[in-house]
Amino acid sequence: MAGLFNRLSSLLYSTAATANPALQMAAKETVENAIQSNKIVIFSKSWCPHCKSAKGLILSEFASIKNEIKVSELDEMGDEGVKIQEYLLEKTGQRTVPNIFINNKHIGGNDALQKLNSEGKLQSLISVA
Repeated sequence: MAGLFNRLSSLLYSTAATANPALQMAAKETVENAIQSNKIVIFSKSWCPHCKSAKGLILSEFASIKNEIKVSELDEMGDEGVKIQEYLLEKTGQRTVPNIFINNKHIGGNDALQKLNSEGKLQSLISVA
């Protein structure tokens, strides 16, 4: 079953963009610049319920720093979004969205974010730096 998933996954990501080194470099720069320039970065897909949950938590609890929060909707970015998701897999080992960074640190996805919040650790993590 895993083999089938991997083959299907590779087919989904085998677009003309995959072979474009300039687009690959641009994706890396986009990700790294976003992480360095913002307190919170969420790589998301607009239709994803887990992404909506993560964005809802962050935007409601931390509205006072909304100018330091970056949300990138990968499904609305065409080939660039595909390349960004590929780079995020390489960088973090995480294939899924949301893919969340706080203060330059990879947090993980929605489950990890919700857990940090329920344990009372999210506020202090965001307040650091």
